[in-house]
Amino acid sequence: MVLRGEAFLERVQERGEYGTRQEAERAARVVLALLGAHLVGEVRAELAACLPETYALILLNPLEAAEPLSPERFVRATAAWIDGATEETATWDIGAVLSVAADAAGDELMNEILLQLPAGYDLLFGRPKAI
Repeated sequence: MVLRGEAFLERVQERGEYGTRQEAERAARVVLALLGAHLVGEVRAELAACLPETYALILLNPLEAAEPLSPERFVRATAAWIDGATEETATWDIGAVLSVAADAAGDELMNEILLQLPAGYDLLFGRPKAI
């Protein structure tokens, strides 16, 4: 399911309980730019195809990453890129954005995405794996 730009931001704003669209947009841009650095090949392209064009381009032109970040380091990196953010608020931002992206991606693609990421990202996407 491809989400249109306004619908995507509306869902991020709702899940993140942001007061403004700008807050939701800021979170979406940072989180997707960082995520894009950790996904490669068809998986990244398939996720991009599920997102509105603006956010697909951000995912496809990511921030540089020297190595895959653990979920904890991903949270710290997000906090570093968002003015005034703490690790707690960054975790909230990540959950708002990635849960909407996960809904758009669907279960099959999400399984492929999680295979490319270090253990623990399932929680960031709001899709904890059953033990």
